Amino acid sequence: MSAAAGARRNPIIGVPGSCGRGGGRGDDRGQVGGIEVLPFGLLIFVVGTLLVVNAWAVVDAKLATDAAAREATRSFVEADLAAADRSGEAEARSVDIGLEALAAYGRDPERGTVALSGLAGGYTRCARATFTASYEVPALTLPWVGGFGAGFTVTSSHSELVDPFRDGVPGDAEACG
Repeated sequence: MSAAAGARRNPIIGVPGSCGRGGGRGDDRGQVGGIEVLPFGLLIFVVGTLLVVNAWAVVDAKLATDAAAREATRSFVEADLAAADRSGEAEARSVDIGLEALAAYGRDPERGTVALSGLAGGYTRCARATFTASYEVPALTLPWVGGFGAGFTVTSSHSELVDPFRDGVPGDAEACG
């Protein structure tokens, strides 16, 4: 074995810095790149979570307005009226019941409206009564903090016929057809 062959060392197994480039432990070899992407991944995760939460808030508001419109309509068509001119009282009571239904769903009644949107022919047998409930869903909803911004208006309508066979309701049941 010659002296030149003995001086030559394997660059992989040899002593540090013997690969021919110098530098030793201070170079970039073996460094994992891409760690700067972790904050962006976390940001995308947070934004995606907020998007799902807001989409669920709209779905939940739709369920609440459906219930509010349904309950208001039901209470109106089943109202016990001594005279047809008292339908204003029944309407006011039905609006209150619709707002109570919104509150029962955990929604703020101040953000919602319930109104009689249609009553064909007045309060008579087989008249179709329609109530519409609306609720303002904020643009951004944060847990324990609340909502921010003007967002979406969720609206639901429900209609029913005044019972043709009840006592005390003006009109004729045979005219219902």
